[in-house]
Amino acid sequence: MTTKRYLTTDLSDANPDAQVAEPIFADYGGVINFHGPIRTLKVFEDNAAVRAALETPGEGHVLVVDGGGSTRCALVGGNLGVLGVKNGWAGIVVYGCIRDSEEIASQDIGVKAIGTHPRKSEKGLHTAQSGRTVIFAGISFKPGAWLYADADGILVADQAIHE
Repeated sequence: MTTKRYLTTDLSDANPDAQVAEPIFADYGGVINFHGPIRTLKVFEDNAAVRAALETPGEGHVLVVDGGGSTRCALVGGNLGVLGVKNGWAGIVVYGCIRDSEEIASQDIGVKAIGTHPRKSEKGLHTAQSGRTVIFAGISFKPGAWLYADADGILVADQAIHE
């Protein structure tokens, strides 16, 4: 994916009211600098809804997955990264873990998560909710708001703040 890069430092300086996430995320995807409108999911240790979302056209959006901060299993792996690339997602932010980190590092998509875990999630354990505001890392992620991410962190604004 070839896209214009926007630095979170410059955007933050120019937009002091934009939200900045607590620095709890590491970069795992092959793209470090990514941005797009937000789509949200709230799940817990069950990634069936994550797969379903990534199977749909991403149209340059960023999928924000509130996994409750669980470090007991992974919510995104290499196969889901492939789906994200294939379907045009700009990135995935996971408040939880990913796996297949070496594979994800070679994929043309931004992926941020709080860690890695070798165990896959179980299916059918919990219900998922999509399209609602999720809150973690000290900020609110609202569907349709804009997320900007790079090596320095994550910035969220109610509307696009790039040129």
